[in-house]
Amino acid sequence: MSNSTEMQSNPIKAGWESPSNIALIKYWGKHGKQLPRNSSVSFTLSTAATRTFVTIKDENTTGKVELDFIFNGKENQAFSTRVEKFLNSICDEYFTFLKKYSIHIDTSNSFPHSSGIASSASGMSALALCLCDIENQLNDKTNFDENFYLKASEVSRLGSGSACRSIYPEVAVWGQHEDIPGSSDEYAIGIRHQIHPVFKSFHDDILIISAGEKSVSSTAGHNLMEGNPFAPVRYQQANQRMKLLITALKQGNISDFGKIAEDEAMTLHALMMCSDPSYILMEEGTLSVIRKIKQFREQTSIPVFFTLDAGPNVHVLYPDEVESQVNAFIQNELKPYCNEGRIIRDKVGTGPEKIS
Repeated sequence: MSNSTEMQSNPIKAGWESPSNIALIKYWGKHGKQLPRNSSVSFTLSTAATRTFVTIKDENTTGKVELDFIFNGKENQAFSTRVEKFLNSICDEYFTFLKKYSIHIDTSNSFPHSSGIASSASGMSALALCLCDIENQLNDKTNFDENFYLKASEVSRLGSGSACRSIYPEVAVWGQHEDIPGSSDEYAIGIRHQIHPVFKSFHDDILIISAGEKSVSSTAGHNLMEGNPFAPVRYQQANQRMKLLITALKQGNISDFGKIAEDEAMTLHALMMCSDPSYILMEEGTLSVIRKIKQFREQTSIPVFFTLDAGPNVHVLYPDEVESQVNAFIQNELKPYCNEGRIIRDKVGTGPEKIS
């Protein structure tokens, strides 16, 4: 999809805040142009988010993307190079205006980058929404319909696979699955209307065990799945678990939900350990927190669970009704394992928001 517009006399600006998401069934392994080897489902978060503003102005006659990029108030050459490469890769097929104007991007995160929270998911989804918004403005469109979000999800996927799920509120599915109508490898879909109310107020307290950059990037981790001897059975397992988890989400079965979420977290990191070369992203604090969560649940029967993203930090999952008990447990027992005591108290969120 493209547009052909004449040079605008004034700058055109779009701003969006888009959340990260935490995968419950993990996407780990890809092929082709950012296509998943298995379907995945995630909670859309609320607090962990990226705010992005994109401005286009001044005619560009270079024939390529001309970008000025700011991250967290400073120039960042590594991120600028990545974003510029991404924009050049999508401009001919999706946004022809990207070569017609100079582009300014100002973006910031509410959480540490590259520490196992999906910063690329929130960042690329926010950027894609801004680009779709600018396209709307250039074409004098004022509504954000289903096609707007589908395109934003597809464009997000090309920048970061998991980003396509951040476009939707509460719960999103990415990857074609025979039991999920409308599911696709090309983009994610929202399934909020199919989910039991108990999960729509679920908490995700993110324990920052380490705020440092990961030793192995997610991109490298995905690539290592191609030579992993356990990859074929993993993809089959993921699709089987997907069916079970969707059923639990629909029925409000918290115990089944928690077991599958924890099994998926451990499987993800086991796959890293079975890669060639093998690597470990969990820290000692990660393992200590996992043990304590299991012990606390066994002793109290309070439904609190964990999951992990591709990093050392622990996502503590629990329903709203046990917030006070779990919060006390986190403060008393788990906070000492956090880097500088840092905890991001998050929960299932309502999805991206346009910034006026």
